[in-house]
Amino acid sequence: MAGIVAFKSAYDEAHELQDDLLRQVSSFITQKPLSLDVLNYGRHDKIGDAESHIIIQQLGNAPGLLNISASLPDGLQSIKIDGKEYRAILRTLDGGERIAISQPISFRDEIARDSALRTVMPFLLMLPVLLFIVAYLVQKIFQPIKNLANDIDRRTEQHLHSIEEVNLPTELRPFVVAINRLLGRVSQSMLLQRRFIADAAHEMRSPLTALSLQAERIAQVQMSPEAQERIGVLRQGINRNRDLLEQLLTLAKAQSSKVSPENAVSIQAVFRHVLEELMPIAEAKFLDIGVEESEDVFTWASELDLFTLLKNLVENAIRYTPDHGRIDLKVCKKDSHAIISVCDTGPGIALQERDRVFEPFYRSLGTNQGGSGLGLAIVRAIAEKLGAQVDLAFSDEKSNSGLRVSVQLPTYGG
Repeated sequence: MAGIVAFKSAYDEAHELQDDLLRQVSSFITQKPLSLDVLNYGRHDKIGDAESHIIIQQLGNAPGLLNISASLPDGLQSIKIDGKEYRAILRTLDGGERIAISQPISFRDEIARDSALRTVMPFLLMLPVLLFIVAYLVQKIFQPIKNLANDIDRRTEQHLHSIEEVNLPTELRPFVVAINRLLGRVSQSMLLQRRFIADAAHEMRSPLTALSLQAERIAQVQMSPEAQERIGVLRQGINRNRDLLEQLLTLAKAQSSKVSPENAVSIQAVFRHVLEELMPIAEAKFLDIGVEESEDVFTWASELDLFTLLKNLVENAIRYTPDHGRIDLKVCKKDSHAIISVCDTGPGIALQERDRVFEPFYRSLGTNQGGSGLGLAIVRAIAEKLGAQVDLAFSDEKSNSGLRVSVQLPTYGG
């Protein structure tokens, strides 16, 4: 808009200057009349500035270059002669002679356009530079906001601390303050929720333990086979509820705030502890379970968290692997990360279910295995707490069977 206004203003001003030029030439001739011989010969049609295309001629019987009517009034006006437009000023001299000083309008317009373009040209040349500068400044000003958005996007539900207000535009600080208040309320709500789950599970442990003891004592009493069968079903239900409560407590601990570990942990040592605890269950199903390689890798993590993560992975593998199957544990170092793998020969997890299996209480369709559906939810919670990444894949890609769970952890000193 500024360029258009500047062009129009310069264009009109150029026309005004050209009109002033005609007036000045007219005034000069009026004060110092030219010889009639000069005015009567057409070869002198460019008296004055040769580049101005000014035509001076006497009106009346004298021949002239332009057929201008002598009946036109004095003054500045636009006339059309032989299909061509002119801008002319007519004057009557003291002796009664009339003269016309004219200039082609096409030439005037060309001069006006050139003048207007010269006025606007610096602005047009600077426009791309200005756009580049504005784009650069806008990008630089909003770079902290982009960094802040990336930082928030990478957060998990474990990281609800306040956003720092440094290096932010003043106009956005009220918005950041409001987000910090919201994060505080969400953090408090999640803390109350986790505390409720942990307290409820803890309070229910004692009654269930008492029920389990009573069921064991009742099972020792002489009773009919039908009663013994019903007592067995009751004891199984109580044991399942106890396992569920233990899993809920484990999940609540896994979702608690992150505690910095004090020492590096040997992954092979954690493998041994997990196998020592779960080996009886694996032997009951005649499973071939063990560590595939002897390489040891140290990682900077809580030993209890890492033990709980691997225990849940191996428990799931034992639960879903059929009798006489195989489970392999493996760890290797790649760049600055430790890659822990738990592979089994079970049915695996379909591609469309791999996101949902990490949800609490979700179990794969078509399986008759027991469990609370909290194992992989605990694994994900601990992985987020440790800054690890969990990937699921088929252990046998050709037959799309078996499950390979890979956990990527930062190594000690990596």
